Amino acid sequence: MFGEIYDVIVVGGGHAGAEAAAAAANMGSKTLLVTMNLQTIGQMSCNPAMGGIAKGQIVREIDALGGYSGIITDKSAIQFKMLNKSKGPAMWSPRAQNDRMRFAEEWRLALERTPNVDFYQEMVSGLVIEGNTVIGVKTSLGIEIKGRSVVLTNGTFLNGLIHIGEKQFGGGRAGEKAATGITEQLTALGFESGRMKTGTPPRVDGRSLDYTKMIVQPGDTIPEKFSYTNTKTLSSQRDCYMTHTSTIVHDLLREGFDRSPMFNGRIKSLGPRYCPSIEDKINRFADKDSHQMFIEPEGWDTVEVYVNGFSTSLPEDVQFKALRSVVGFEKVKFFRPGYAIEYDYFPPTQLKHTLETKLINNLYFAGQINGTTGYEEAASQGLMAGINAHLKINEKESFILKRDEAYIGVLIDDLITKGTEEPYRMFTSRAEYRTLLRQDNADLRLTPKSYALGLAKEDRLKRMEEKLSKSDNFVKFFKETSVLPEEINPVLEEIKSSLIKQSDKMFKLFSRPNVTMDHMKTLDTVTSYIEQNQLDNEILEQAEVQVKYAGYIAKEKVNADKLHRLEAVKIPHNFDYSKLKSLSFEAREKLSKIQPATISQASRISGVTPSDISVLLVFMGR
Repeated sequence: MFGEIYDVIVVGGGHAGAEAAAAAANMGSKTLLVTMNLQTIGQMSCNPAMGGIAKGQIVREIDALGGYSGIITDKSAIQFKMLNKSKGPAMWSPRAQNDRMRFAEEWRLALERTPNVDFYQEMVSGLVIEGNTVIGVKTSLGIEIKGRSVVLTNGTFLNGLIHIGEKQFGGGRAGEKAATGITEQLTALGFESGRMKTGTPPRVDGRSLDYTKMIVQPGDTIPEKFSYTNTKTLSSQRDCYMTHTSTIVHDLLREGFDRSPMFNGRIKSLGPRYCPSIEDKINRFADKDSHQMFIEPEGWDTVEVYVNGFSTSLPEDVQFKALRSVVGFEKVKFFRPGYAIEYDYFPPTQLKHTLETKLINNLYFAGQINGTTGYEEAASQGLMAGINAHLKINEKESFILKRDEAYIGVLIDDLITKGTEEPYRMFTSRAEYRTLLRQDNADLRLTPKSYALGLAKEDRLKRMEEKLSKSDNFVKFFKETSVLPEEINPVLEEIKSSLIKQSDKMFKLFSRPNVTMDHMKTLDTVTSYIEQNQLDNEILEQAEVQVKYAGYIAKEKVNADKLHRLEAVKIPHNFDYSKLKSLSFEAREKLSKIQPATISQASRISGVTPSDISVLLVFMGR
């Protein structure tokens, strides 16, 4: 059946696996996607949404790099919101509600339309290894498939165990069996593994809910989109709704705590800190009388509804009884109860920046196998693993994004440098250069890199170059053009900003915190420039950010340059830290384990102090 040797074999068809297969194939690798169920490629296992705080930036970055997630999100979106608009642009984060069935369908069709991608439905039960190099995979039917590289994207399927109250059964997702064999083989090879937990809320029948008792949550009046390509913006949207739990609901839930796998010791692994179950919220925040619940439709036409904020593994009768006491849920009917799932993961400090394992050559890990949570984090890792698998087998330089270049760079660097003992989720606060890493400029940052790799096509590059040229010229226009007091003072007076007494450069006035692009557009010269140069909202937004945050952007670039100087100081491979007696014991232990590639990476390891870095710099002759 499989006479040929594949360049890249991707195991798993979730968000990480789908992006990995697309990237490797689009770069020219003969790629095989092996998954347990071809009907669930790109499945949204939890909430039917993409993006959110920092996650939206990641989807934009995936799109700028030539990945598919942004395009597929746009094609299947039912609502769009730009979050954090009241804050600075470094915090703005796009988010879309999606049609769950259409999202998976679009992923399947996109991969089928991608040359070089083959498909096979079966469970991979092990790897074929020769020496310390992977040369293929073995399936549950005993079939060996040869490959020059393998990307593991197993999600929550590795020895997955589902919990609902006191009931537990094997499974990688509701209705799907767990994957076995891989963990056991990898640990025998010397890999360290652990267990993590995640959960999901009940799905309910939307026809049984009373939306008149809830608070409507509409999408943006003028919705944007994720992809920098010519995907369409939404012309109509579906509303979400918000309701709250209450002390009555909390008391009903507490009645089941003695049968909760979280509290009776059945679940021993850690769950996501920033997406806790409802029982965890009640336990941790006992002083709160209520918690928000967001009611999210699963698609355009289906009546199934996702109950965001009510993730739980309590017994199904407790879930049902408590949910019926929530306002608007008095007559709720269940499609399925919520559940928790435990699964194997491999601490990501065992990986290189390329996501290749340190122990086995040409073997890559991406997604929840690395201890992350979220579609977006998984998809970005899959993309990077697919890119680097292709580059490695073709003896080309690896592709690594720095912390000042992308949230994806921050994510991977955090994982392999610091590791994680709980499901890792990206936040804007994790990025020290977040003013540089905005959602509006992902294409300017990353499309040239993607084009050089052969992923982004020429039309993407031209579109990006036009955006850059037009926005730069518009900023230059503001710097060079003056405005008279009689032109701008009426606007300044209206917004209670100090008036000017003589003509001044537009750039200086536009830099004021309370002066917006809409205010500047009241000036005839500005309106005329916009019309003559056919500037769209994307250009206007880009120019406004460049003007108003010029100081912050310049400061972060200076700090990033300092980081790059430390990045340039390489540490020899398999360096023996035990001979540096001036290092603290903790530093020697952690540096020996993680084996950082540069002084900069070493400085970010927890427990390595500035004095330890000084010792290393002296030894390296710096």
